[in-house]
Parts: sequence; C-alpha cells; structure tokens
Amino acid sequence: MKNILITVLLLVTVSAFGQVPTPAKDQILPIALMNGVVHVGDGSVIENGIITFEEGKITSVGDARTVKVDLTNYEVINVSGKHVYPGFITTNSSLGLNDISAVRATRDDVEVGEFTPNVRSLIAYNTDSEIIPTLRYNGILLAQVVPKGGVISGSSSIMALDGWNWEDATYAADDGIHLFWPSFLSPPKWWLGETEWKENESYKSTVQRIENFLNDAKMYSGSADPKTENLKLKAMEPVLSGEKKFYVHADGKREMIEGINLLLRFEIKNIVVVGAKDAFYIMDFLKDHNVPVLLKDIHRLPGRDEEDIDLPFKLPYYLNEKGIMVGLTFGGSLQSTRNLPFYAGTAAAYGLDKEEALKMITSNTAEILGIQESTGTLTEGKDANIIVSDGDALDMRTNNILYAFINGKKLNLEGRQQILFERYKERYSDQ
Repeated sequence: MKNILITVLLLVTVSAFGQVPTPAKDQILPIALMNGVVHVGDGSVIENGIITFEEGKITSVGDARTVKVDLTNYEVINVSGKHVYPGFITTNSSLGLNDISAVRATRDDVEVGEFTPNVRSLIAYNTDSEIIPTLRYNGILLAQVVPKGGVISGSSSIMALDGWNWEDATYAADDGIHLFWPSFLSPPKWWLGETEWKENESYKSTVQRIENFLNDAKMYSGSADPKTENLKLKAMEPVLSGEKKFYVHADGKREMIEGINLLLRFEIKNIVVVGAKDAFYIMDFLKDHNVPVLLKDIHRLPGRDEEDIDLPFKLPYYLNEKGIMVGLTFGGSLQSTRNLPFYAGTAAAYGLDKEEALKMITSNTAEILGIQESTGTLTEGKDANIIVSDGDALDMRTNNILYAFINGKKLNLEGRQQILFERYKERYSDQ
C-alpha cells in the first residue's frame, strides 16, 4: 500500500510540473505580419517588410511600403521594429527520444545491435517532452531526430516541434540513414593511469564489417527476387540508390576521408558529414566531392595544442569561403540544443556575414536535409514556419521570441521555465 501511495504521489508531481503547452490549432484566418525587419533566409533582408500566410502557406513577402495587399479579413500583427526569420532547424538531435538521461524509461534513442538501418526514429518521438518548449522559445521549430547506438543506427526524420503525437509532428519522414564511423584513436583510460591517446585496436575490424555490410546490401538490392526478405538490407536501398541521404558521423580528418571514400566506392552519392571537427584540414577534399557538412559544436576548445584558439569559431567562415555547404548542429547535452541560434551568432562574430550565418540554421540546413522546397526561407509557396523576435535572434542578449508559427499555426511559447519564473517572481517580488 505504501509503494502504491508513493507511485501515485510521483505521478501527481510529474503531472503538475510536467505540463507542456497544448498543440496549436490550425490556422483559420489569413495572417499578415507588418513592418518588421524580414530576414528572408537566402541572404537578403527587407527592412520594412510584409509577410502574409494563409492555410499554413506563405502567400506573399515584400516591402510594406510598396507592396499593396488587401488585408480585409486578415489578422494583422504589427511587428514594427521586430525581426522576422524562418524557423530555425536543428539536426543530429535525440529530441523526443531522450528526456531524462538518468531515467531509463525516458530514453528511447539507442537501439541494440551494430547494424540496424531498419530502425525508424519517428515512431518513438514523444511530443510531450518538456524539452521541446525550451527549443521553441529560442526560435527552433524543426528538428532532425536521429537514432543512436551501434555502427549504422537507423533512419532519422524531421519533426515539427508541435503536435499531439508523432504522426502529427512528422514533417519529413525517413530523410536518411546514419553511419557512425569508428574513431581511429582511443582516448586514454584515466582510471588506469593512461595519459596518451592510442590507436583503436578495433578500428580496422569495424571498418571491414561496414564494408561487408554494404556489400551484402548492394547484392540484396541488385537481386530481382530475393528468396527471403531481409529488413536490414532492404532499408539500405534508398541510400544505395541516392534517393535518401547517407549521414556519416565522423570528426577526424582520416575518419572523414576513409568514410567518404568507402561510400564512393559503392557509388553512394548523397553523402553528408556530421561532426567534421577536422574539416579545416580537408576542405579541398570535401569541396571536390561536393560533400555538405553539418558542423558540430563550434562552442568548444580546439582539438590540437598548435591550433588557433578561435579555430572552432572561425571554421564556419573558412568552410563557407571554400564553397562548402554548411549547417550548424549540436552534439552535446540535449538540453543545450536550444543554443543553436547563438552558434550562428558566434560564427557571425568570427568572420561570417550575419545573413550567411543565419542560412546555416535555416536554408542551408533545409537543403542538406532535402526539405528546401517546403521550408528554410520566407518565400511565397513555402510552409509558414516563421518566428518573430524582439531583437536579433542570433544574439543571446536580444533573442526574445514573441511569435512563432509552424505551418501557420500560432504556438504557445510558454514552457516550464516561464511558468516557474512567473511563479517565483511573485513570491519574491516584495523582498
């Protein structure tokens, strides 16, 4: 009886503190955002802009001083002096799959097995995650949700950060398969007194297993009528044909080169590198093979003693100057993913034009993920995924999201932090 009572109390506590905003209702009236500074997401800016959208689609974007639109029956929102952006897109995330790392029941981002390309992340996506609102009120409206574990972990999907269930939230299903390339070096085992990195003894054998698996997948794909259906090998067909992306997670220059070269040997063309901390050293290689990069963790220390202390901050600029398609992503704590726009702000502070930095979390990312026809820029005909910030959304001091729309639906931007702030602000306001 005591255990039952404790369980009930825990459930009541979780219910009281774990509420997330109710999903937004579909857009009913057409909406016009008037007189804001419109950052289109393609590098251009309209200083005094108008954006209209209806039934979830953008219907017009232009200069409010010259464009004439009949706003009868529109909900008109005056955003004069505010900044309007495409919704930001985060990648390489376990959002909705991993809520509390210390609680096993809330972790569904890792699958058992080395080669599980048939695993689909979207069906495990939890729309009630308390972490989702913390991304939305920093302007992140879409997230690529990636399964982890093993060598080939499965298929990611792009999820809208609003919805009653995973079916509602699915924005683009199964955009690609993820390969986690092994590291050539192993870190020192400090608990054994080791201080030096050393060669990973299992590196060659893991690479050989990857090659063997790709061989099996290619043979299966080429078979007109396989005797038995193999779900793992069948799941590889879209990446072998180039229909879907093949994301290679690798940081070291050797690992990136060997991983890309192996895939090219199998005539796999639609390759994206995720991580790429050593991309500075192989820029020509990446450019020559037209491989885009989802650059991870620019808020970090350099990887080598001899490197410029600011190299991670400048890396987006160097890659962009080389003509490499770059998107920014986060690889650390899930809770810190909300800092994505400030990655772009840091890149802008270290050489990159601010609108080019914005593209790395909007249009560039959309193109890398293959959803550029639907989102990434404020363009007529695309989905109305829009945010309005009181100030510069790439600056943590002025990022204050006032409005956010996913497919034209106006979001409730409250989360647990805002609720607790209001609660304790009243409690201590007189002290």
